[in-house]
Amino acid sequence: MSYDAKLLTDLEVQRFIVTGCKIVHAGYSAGFHATILDKIETVFEEEGNLGNNILPRIPEIGQVFEHPNVKGALTSLLGEGYIMNPHRHCHLNPAGSKGQNWHKDCYVYDHNLRHPRFDWVLAFYYPQDTTEDMGPSAVLPCTQNLKTISSPNPAKTEEEPLAITGPAGTIGLIHFDSWHRAFPNVSDKNRYMLKFQFARTAAHEIPTWNYKSTIWSPGVPDGQSRVSQDVWCWLVGKDEAPGKVDASLDRLFKQMGDVQEQSRLNASYDLGSYDEAVIPELITSLRDQSTSTIEETTAKTPDNAHGTNPTPSPAALALSAVGRQAVRPVAQLLKDDEWWVRAVAANVLYRIGKVASDVVADLVTACDDGHWWVRRNAIEALAEVGRFTDEVVDKITAGLSDEDYRVRRSACLGVGRLGSLAAGAVSQVASVLDDENRYNRFYATLALRRIGTPEAQDRLIDALIVSRWCPITSKDDLF
Repeated sequence: MSYDAKLLTDLEVQRFIVTGCKIVHAGYSAGFHATILDKIETVFEEEGNLGNNILPRIPEIGQVFEHPNVKGALTSLLGEGYIMNPHRHCHLNPAGSKGQNWHKDCYVYDHNLRHPRFDWVLAFYYPQDTTEDMGPSAVLPCTQNLKTISSPNPAKTEEEPLAITGPAGTIGLIHFDSWHRAFPNVSDKNRYMLKFQFARTAAHEIPTWNYKSTIWSPGVPDGQSRVSQDVWCWLVGKDEAPGKVDASLDRLFKQMGDVQEQSRLNASYDLGSYDEAVIPELITSLRDQSTSTIEETTAKTPDNAHGTNPTPSPAALALSAVGRQAVRPVAQLLKDDEWWVRAVAANVLYRIGKVASDVVADLVTACDDGHWWVRRNAIEALAEVGRFTDEVVDKITAGLSDEDYRVRRSACLGVGRLGSLAAGAVSQVASVLDDENRYNRFYATLALRRIGTPEAQDRLIDALIVSRWCPITSKDDLF
């Protein structure tokens, strides 16, 4: 851990869990942020929006995320070894804009299932003083776990928004599944915001913030307290869920089918606090709920704009909260006739994590499934469980040659977990450096870095030298 990272407190982490947002400040001088803003405006005027290449074009932006306040907050939420995803975008909200509808972002064309136990955090950075009239980004606090809100149309939305405003250097850290939008810009100034994405790369085993106590006391209203406490226990590294609720199982199962989403969510986590008595009915519910929502997995909606990131069923959430005792029954679903049931089962085992080590053999078999989404999730689960037998290493590295780019991406991330155990797969990883998918190329460089052998380092450096971006080359200064 870097000595200069200012870690969050227990209270700050708990409030992030509840609200889905935390505002920090990269406390450099006003001149530092002004320089970045000036370069952004020049790039937009002369070259247009560079998309992912905004960082190599203006490398000073990288220093923003190395500031102790920012680095410490990201470490606190995502653990040591978190990564900056290669997808980033400079959002220009011009004067006079009408703003956006409320929506959730998608995971850069990867097919993740959303989950309260978050792996990703969005970072919204303002290089200029930003006030509410300038059309800042805004979030709907406490809605990150919800598939629906009152209305994506801001004129009809009943939830209370939080506008992220502040002096230059302000950064909103957002649970990736938070509902958010750009406000209308009614000022006479252009508003710039740089959106970056960060992800954890290791299972949570111990707290990585300024941890003092297990006591849950966020001090803010929370309509999903059972969900929040489950996330807190997971971040702390506790296997068990919060204490069992005193409620009728019949009532809870009925509530899990309630028309109100928050009621369903609360019932799921109440059921998740029980022991093996609830598991058979939850298994049946998971299969029924997953089978009936296969078409929803790719439906393009405000919460799933690219049709790539559905919300798990209530039963799947409940089983991930049950934990260890649900592992073997969930693993049986890896053999189900419906591919989506198998994919969801693999994801539940991923969310349960290391205590799923008893079903590694089932996950290894699932890596050869006929559907890519099952293979992707099975490799992800194997990497999270962390029982790296020779057979597991072989299955994860075999995914590097899979016909589907999402499986190859999962395999690259898995190899990053394997580290030097994947030393024999350097050539396979290096082949992904030329992948058809731009993000897979990044994950291949990450995998080579994490393998760390001299051969892997040579392959990595050779690739980076060839692809090096010169930040001072422009159309007016080519040489």
